[in-house]
Amino acid sequence: MSNRIRLQVFTDFVCPWCYLCTPRVARLERSLNIDVQWVYFPLHPATPADGLLLKDLFAGRNFDFEAAQAHLKTLLDAEGLKFNARTHTYNSRLAQELAKAFDSLRDALYRAYFEDSRNIGDIGVLVDVAAANGIPADQARHALTERTHKDAVDADWALARSYGITGVPSFVAGGRKVVGAQPYSTLEKLIAMAS
Repeated sequence: MSNRIRLQVFTDFVCPWCYLCTPRVARLERSLNIDVQWVYFPLHPATPADGLLLKDLFAGRNFDFEAAQAHLKTLLDAEGLKFNARTHTYNSRLAQELAKAFDSLRDALYRAYFEDSRNIGDIGVLVDVAAANGIPADQARHALTERTHKDAVDADWALARSYGITGVPSFVAGGRKVVGAQPYSTLEKLIAMAS
């Protein structure tokens, strides 16, 4: 019996390209002999609690936000993912801690932000997302207010630094790394090279 290959997926819940790759990673899990380890990354860790307007986030950059949003929507539609026109980004640190506590919430947290444009930096919103997805509200609130998984997320951020990861999504398997919203075939090749 062969050993299962570990695929580390570095991600953040406010990263649209990470969201885009979630169905591709799920397909890899179904098709190949791999273990997926979701590793959280601080994409915009200084975002205030009430969020930041995306137009302010991208201000001063030579970047056509509207064109990028339209292109992203086309790609997400092709993956069967819903996407709302967002106006804000939010601090995702507590969402990452909640996902470490309850891994089953990962996809729901992406949807809360990208489909419903909810502030996933707000404890009340996070408790609502947890409760709507089968996690008792009191358990979710305890994990968030007591910061029970703070050290686990700190360890993820440190691991990203140790690998030299500066952007997400990033994928690591067998000591090899690819960065960006890679097509399924590229991710499949990464796994094959790690075999």
